[in-house]
Amino acid sequence: MPEHTTASRLQLSGLCFLLQILTIILFAVFVRYSPESSPGPCSQQLNCSWRNQDSGFQHPRFRDVHLQALLGFGLLVAFLGRYGPGSVAISILVVAFAIQWAVLIQGFSYFFLNGKIYVGAQSMVSADFCTAAILISTGAVLGRVNPVQMLLLTLLGVTLFTLNEYILLSLMGVSDSGGSLTVHTFGAYFGLMVSRILHQPHMDKRKEQQDAGHQPDVFAVVGTIYLWIFWPSFTSATTVHDNAEPWAVLNTYFSLVASTLATFVLSPVLYEESTLRMVQIQDATLAGVAVMGMAGEMLVTPFGALIVGFLSGLIPPLGFRFLTPVLCSRLKIQDTCGVHNVHGLPGILGALLGMLLTALATADAYGGRLELVFPLVAQGSRTATDQALCQLCALPVTLLLATLGGSLAG
Repeated sequence: MPEHTTASRLQLSGLCFLLQILTIILFAVFVRYSPESSPGPCSQQLNCSWRNQDSGFQHPRFRDVHLQALLGFGLLVAFLGRYGPGSVAISILVVAFAIQWAVLIQGFSYFFLNGKIYVGAQSMVSADFCTAAILISTGAVLGRVNPVQMLLLTLLGVTLFTLNEYILLSLMGVSDSGGSLTVHTFGAYFGLMVSRILHQPHMDKRKEQQDAGHQPDVFAVVGTIYLWIFWPSFTSATTVHDNAEPWAVLNTYFSLVASTLATFVLSPVLYEESTLRMVQIQDATLAGVAVMGMAGEMLVTPFGALIVGFLSGLIPPLGFRFLTPVLCSRLKIQDTCGVHNVHGLPGILGALLGMLLTALATADAYGGRLELVFPLVAQGSRTATDQALCQLCALPVTLLLATLGGSLAG
């Protein structure tokens, strides 16, 4: 046993050293600061699907998105009492490597010009979005993979995430600013397929992995508070413009409050516990933000955001009660953190909502914002119906890449 432990430690040390040396060399060859004369790395000369943003918003937005990726997701996995501290450490390890690798892989797709990758605030926000998707994936396999395997999963996951994002945003012209498809759906089903390949028959269930003590709930409290504070900025990070009202922020907040209330409606009926566990509120919060990833910047209307948020808040308690046992027993998918219920299904619901809202989009309703949300429709290159079909087709494309990529990674 000691020999096995020593070998594992040396493998982790060696892999971290090799990956860091590799990224340093690639950064030295390719990565440069974005020119100060341009408003951001997404100038007209660059092949970039991210839109130009007001430079005054760049640093605060990057800070909020980065805090959300590091602290929000890091603390959310700590509710697993058996794996809590180790899971947080692995989350930070994933973040540290995923950001470097995402800057390189996404740089070749979006920020590449004259043989160099130009990095700025936008490229860092893009890298954090990618990191969030990988952290969602790791939630499905926590406790069953070691740090070395997690790094290899990150290596392939970042590459596939960027491929999926490039196909959706650049080639298909899909609007998914908050990542219902690119972040939540891809991350969840990529992780679930890895989990399916790594199925262990005697693995304990999620409930048995939690301590009876209060420490895991304390972590869940802090993680959930970070979600409430920073996720509206995460959803709207790529939609900020000079004088545009932040619809994505408003819609995300409305969805958050309604999804949380939905948990208090349904959980007492489904479970015998007298009080809700903080983990259940955390799950509802995640579902509420996942559903607004695509539709957040669209004309959901405030009451529509409340309706959708309420519906998404019903998914986690129903999913954990009825769907998760079926996934485990029939499909042999062990979902440690329940990413299918809190990211996958709400992400799909958000994609379908985005498709519906796209089909209903008109120049009269959106005004000047139409060019920001649906530039191809505003330019006359597509009708709203054509754009809606593209939004719909993006769902099977994402599911296909996530499941095939997850099988390969597994």
